[in-house]
Amino acid sequence: MKLNYLQLCNFRQFYGKTPQIKFASGERNTTVVYGNNGAGKTSILNAFTWVLYEKFTAAFASPELLVNQRSLAEAAPEQAVECWVELQFERDRKIYQLKRKCYASKNAQHQISYTQANLFMLVAGDDGRWYPPLESPEDIINRILPASLHQYFFFDGERIDGFFRQNHNSNIAEDTKELLGVKVLDRGIEHLKKAKRSLQEELAELGDAQTKQLLRQQINLEQDLEAIKQLIAKITKEVAELEQRKATLSRQLLEISGVDEIQKLKLKLVKQQKLIKQNLLQSKKELKKLLSQDSYVVFLPPISDRFITLLQTLRDRGQLSSGLKQEFIQQLLEQQRCLCGETLIPNSDTYNNVKLWLEKAELKNIEESAIRLETQVNTIKSQSANFWQQLDRQQAEIKQQYLELNRLETETEQANKQLNSYPNRDAQQLQQNIETIEERIKALILEQGENQQQQSDRTQQLEQLSQQIARHQLTETKQKLAQTRIAVTEEAISRLHEVRSRLEQQFRLALEQKVQEIFSFISFTPYLPKLSSDYKLTLIENTSGIAAPVAASTGENQILSLSFIGGIIDRVRQWSEGNSLVGYDSSTFPIVMDSPFGSLDQIYRRQVATAIPQLANQLIILVTKTQWQGEVEQATQSLIGQEYVLTYYSPKQNCKPDHLELNQQDYLLVKPSLNNFEYTKIVPIKSVDQ
Repeated sequence: MKLNYLQLCNFRQFYGKTPQIKFASGERNTTVVYGNNGAGKTSILNAFTWVLYEKFTAAFASPELLVNQRSLAEAAPEQAVECWVELQFERDRKIYQLKRKCYASKNAQHQISYTQANLFMLVAGDDGRWYPPLESPEDIINRILPASLHQYFFFDGERIDGFFRQNHNSNIAEDTKELLGVKVLDRGIEHLKKAKRSLQEELAELGDAQTKQLLRQQINLEQDLEAIKQLIAKITKEVAELEQRKATLSRQLLEISGVDEIQKLKLKLVKQQKLIKQNLLQSKKELKKLLSQDSYVVFLPPISDRFITLLQTLRDRGQLSSGLKQEFIQQLLEQQRCLCGETLIPNSDTYNNVKLWLEKAELKNIEESAIRLETQVNTIKSQSANFWQQLDRQQAEIKQQYLELNRLETETEQANKQLNSYPNRDAQQLQQNIETIEERIKALILEQGENQQQQSDRTQQLEQLSQQIARHQLTETKQKLAQTRIAVTEEAISRLHEVRSRLEQQFRLALEQKVQEIFSFISFTPYLPKLSSDYKLTLIENTSGIAAPVAASTGENQILSLSFIGGIIDRVRQWSEGNSLVGYDSSTFPIVMDSPFGSLDQIYRRQVATAIPQLANQLIILVTKTQWQGEVEQATQSLIGQEYVLTYYSPKQNCKPDHLELNQQDYLLVKPSLNNFEYTKIVPIKSVDQ
């Protein structure tokens, strides 16, 4: 799960639509957001948890008040104010656009009411087109990173020590099972139990009253579906008009001297990207075709070896002749003359000896068939080797196409930067207009995706209603079949229990070892973390030769929690390489931390700052100026890829401004508000090389 950007609109302190917070990755995988207390760091942390899971951290005060107060104050009575969080992330070369949205309004008495929050998702593949997913967004998110695990990856650093307090061990055990994949087995067992119960129940026949109600629902859904289709057609038309305007502006850019070469290069790069994406789709189709048609040859060599051995055994025993046919022997007996010329008199010894060959000779065409089959079997090994060669070639081709696509995307981004910074004002304005149109097209496509998702939902509901209307009472044959299935489910439940027990024990021991390694790196104490069978994590002191539990301090509990998270990420990444139970994206993990250094002293702050970037593929740190400056800044500086400042606008009279110096520039952390409203702005920080 690679995070691309986060964007807010009227969410808590953030008034209006904020700039996109783009997240660093690669070698410089750390994104830092600086802000004073109350500026909105915890709100950003909870923006992640809200858009993904509609959950909030314990430190998030008044979670029912999501919509920005300034936007509500400026709105007219009964006017709806939208509040949303948009998150874009990647997984397996697919881009997921996620938006959770709600509305709030005030009445004449200034009482505020909220609507139910709705979640929308779009997915883009190699062709760059956005589609609503076939599954529900919640199911997709939980498969990528289950909701029960979000507190391990989006957490308040000052409260992380609470992971192992207040008897939360049972929760930790359940969460760890989810991350490991054992929960898949648990859900399988529960599903089988429910299936067993449902198989024992009789289905009631639909009554007339219920049928009428379903028909009314069907009519309403059809009307909603028609309205959605009209809206989709309207947006499609607007997107086409915007694309035409964009093409016109691009032609105008080509007419400006000096800019034309950059624009030509950009258009060439875009065209090449489109071609690469088309080739990628074709390569993947060919790969799927190869796997579907020829992958079976991989499993044939052991079977063919057994066949050759069996064939030779039959020949050695004389049970399979080498070309002697019943028809030929019968002809000799009828002619009463052997191949050697001797006369075969019926019932004589010579006649009977030849007649015995009738029992030894095989049926017609068996030997020819065996020879043909033997010849074909001998080619299987070469077919298997050829299959692997083709598979390697096509995978290498796809990998090379991805590398080429990444290069083209990088060069396109550089071309855009050159156009934006070109000294000609007309060129800058044209490029800005093009980008504005592109943003509008993107917004319309996202809205179109929401409409298409609703269209898909309505269509699915209509299909389900049609099935309900046509459904009949369960037949006696099906009831008997259910009884047979019950016995099968009981056996499956027993087997899954055994697999779960063995899998969990093996993983727990590997996890304990990694937690000990990380804790020993960060902490200077001789304590050793121990993980019990119920995932209770404790510190043990063994200097006297007798293991004894230690009453850990707040700082030690914080280090213990960070070590546990690091151990989880490392071991699940290794575990997923050889186990198919881990179905979510276990190759990359982000960590979003709010104030992770507050309870630590100088030595631990430096050690944690060194260790944390190694725990995850992406790291987002929300931190105050005082927590950052010093050893944390020194340990992390070379890993920073993106930085942002939260500028807090205070309505307080005689408010004293506060600032932060970064890259030899001053950025305001606190600034007086000129409109008597309290709000926060997100300010991107320019790096030295920009």
